[in-house]
Amino acid sequence: MYCLATLDNIKLETLSNLFYHEKIVAERSLFLWNNDHIENLIKQNDKVLLPIIFPLLERNAKCHWNQAVQSLTLNVCEIFSDNNHELFADCLKKFEEDEVKGKEIQLKRESTWKRVEELATTKAASNEPVLIPCIIRHPV
Repeated sequence: MYCLATLDNIKLETLSNLFYHEKIVAERSLFLWNNDHIENLIKQNDKVLLPIIFPLLERNAKCHWNQAVQSLTLNVCEIFSDNNHELFADCLKKFEEDEVKGKEIQLKRESTWKRVEELATTKAASNEPVLIPCIIRHPV
């Protein structure tokens, strides 16, 4: 019980800083993950933690502007991967699927806006109002 309570406190404080744009804040937060006590907490709770923070770790490793932060992020990823490679692989697969879905959604959004702009341009000359049907789709 103490470990989970400690883990909750650590999560609240560090997860918000882990992926912070500022180098020093992100770096110090990532250094905490190399602490033996923190590493033990990670290993005990990896099934809860990894699915939550994996997308953030992956984006941090690929996109953070600071090389030291990227390197520390990869060290944290290695802790998770070494501890439970199967879970890590599952999270990576889900992340990649979510990224593809996100790109598809972005393309649809851009296509819709392009259509709206074309309609507005066409109707602007005639002062005719542009009516666009609202289609609400609920996620499956």
